[in-house]
Amino acid sequence: MLRTASTPIAFAGSPIDRADHIRGDADAIAGLMTVRARLLRLDGLDPVLTPNGGLDWGSLADASPDGELVFLGLDDAGRGCFAEVPPASPQGGPHAGPASWNAMTVLEPGELAAYGGARALVGWHARHRFCAACGGGTVLAKGGWQRTCTACGTEHFPRVDPVTIMTVEHDGKLLLGRQPRFPAGRYSALAGFVEPGETIEEAVARETFEEAGVRVRDVVYVASQPWPFPSSLMIGCHAFADDGAITIDATELEDARWFTREEVVDALDAIADGEIGRAFGAPPSHAVAHTLLRWWVDR
Repeated sequence: MLRTASTPIAFAGSPIDRADHIRGDADAIAGLMTVRARLLRLDGLDPVLTPNGGLDWGSLADASPDGELVFLGLDDAGRGCFAEVPPASPQGGPHAGPASWNAMTVLEPGELAAYGGARALVGWHARHRFCAACGGGTVLAKGGWQRTCTACGTEHFPRVDPVTIMTVEHDGKLLLGRQPRFPAGRYSALAGFVEPGETIEEAVARETFEEAGVRVRDVVYVASQPWPFPSSLMIGCHAFADDGAITIDATELEDARWFTREEVVDALDAIADGEIGRAFGAPPSHAVAHTLLRWWVDR
């Protein structure tokens, strides 16, 4: 599992070999669909867990006869690993529900990463059954790493949406904000999608100014995290501000404040025990925002 300082990054470090050289070889993939093959059991997009709290892997005999199977890659024993695309758009939408939040707390890191990659991929297939160019139906290709339109032949590939998430420092304090949907007392790093025509640095500066009215400089990259709800790449950054004045965009944030190092340390210590710090509640350890706070404290 990948780490930044002392903090592991959730959903990173899958033990499954993606085996790109096999994806375009239909015969090779067919040759892996034996009794040794493994099928990741999913309930829609949610993971199915064993009584011991691990991922539940079955065989291809558990798949629907006419279901679409996505080739996830090879395990350390050389067995093909697959997941089935839900037959219809899963209930609850593409975002994390109770089962996924629970999985983040009980799965060991490699299994969580394997589930995250599978969820993002099969979720994309479930949402892209029709061609964006002509509206025709699409079919799975290249082992599930492509969909091809049956009408116009357009090729579609799994998408990943880049999101900047950033801590901002001024006068030894850290800028954090909270959205209305956050649990009571929780504050986190500001974040936003990278827009067309932007660099990562420009997205960090724009989002920070839009949400909190703070101008930033000297943006540096810290760490990234795949976030499969539905399929984002969180790009963790740190920046500096010369002015501490805050002007909140109420459509984005409920509040934003500067917190001292001592307050951040206290919040991180408290969340490790499932509690809220004296000044605020820190993001949980499976969020890259937690990694950013820990990185800032450790350095």
